[in-house]
Amino acid sequence: MINEAALLESKTLRDGALERTEVLDRVKALSLLPDGMHVTTGMVATYFSVAVETIRQLVKRHREELEVNGLAVLRGADLRKFESDNVSLSLGSYPQPRRSLTIYSRRAVLNIAMLLRDSKVAREVRTYLLDVESLARTHPLDQTAPSEAAPLDDRITHILGKTVVPMFNALIETSSEHRRELIALRDDIENVERKLCWHHRRLRSLEGEVPADSVRASIKAMTWQAFERHIADLLRRDGCTQVVVRQARTDRGIDITACTADGRTVAVQCKNRAGRSSVPSADMQKFAGAARAITPVDVALFVATCNFSLEAQAIADLSGVITVNRDELEAWSAGVRLKALR
Repeated sequence: MINEAALLESKTLRDGALERTEVLDRVKALSLLPDGMHVTTGMVATYFSVAVETIRQLVKRHREELEVNGLAVLRGADLRKFESDNVSLSLGSYPQPRRSLTIYSRRAVLNIAMLLRDSKVAREVRTYLLDVESLARTHPLDQTAPSEAAPLDDRITHILGKTVVPMFNALIETSSEHRRELIALRDDIENVERKLCWHHRRLRSLEGEVPADSVRASIKAMTWQAFERHIADLLRRDGCTQVVVRQARTDRGIDITACTADGRTVAVQCKNRAGRSSVPSADMQKFAGAARAITPVDVALFVATCNFSLEAQAIADLSGVITVNRDELEAWSAGVRLKALR
């Protein structure tokens, strides 16, 4: 059986696993540039939770291998063209002017995951990758389409993951005029795939085939401090940066602040209300005032372990606050990306 050490040391083994880029999003959401195909050095460092210099040093040691798998350094006309197609790169995230920009394909990011030793995220990617490879060898029939007797959601998930998403990847790579629309459609399809997996687990739990849903149980057991840290981790998983958990009672209704991958500011209110039926309107009024008037932000999220009262939801709708109720929170925790953060 292939082990992690062998993967770190053997280029041949790494080459054999580079097609499985889907494992990146299974471990943590990888935020991409507007072209839907590339990331920068800073974005790679954020994904693996390491310093930018760590990625730069790794690239120096393995440049030839990484260039074969999608690393490129843009200069001159190529750089200007790329910047014009990816407007967000010019919104202050990078020094101006610059002479070059290093970009990475998803394949190159997976390659880095198989080379980067001191990163928890990279280790999780390698573990997931090895599990997938082991399953492919010991259960080769699992790679074929599910039989007609298989549950409908299993068959739909197989079609989405093995046929539809790869088709969109190919279209995005060759299209320029409709690239943004294709990227948005692909993101929606991938989210449907994750949601189907989550619903399938819930259904099996209700039917007694698997133990009760561990996601709900783990959330229920959290203290308010642990719950805020959990939401912060979900924000990071979905590509947010500068995530700060305040954990103070003088927060004016804002528990967490962050920035999305495309630079939008985020404020989050977390309510761990075990045993409560709904969030009252007073709590929503306080948060809406803080996020819209006192400290204006682009994305205001109110996340709760229960539902929202009709009055609270009406205030949220009027003030542009995005509510995440219990069911949506469980789906988010189980791997479904939060649409507001895309």
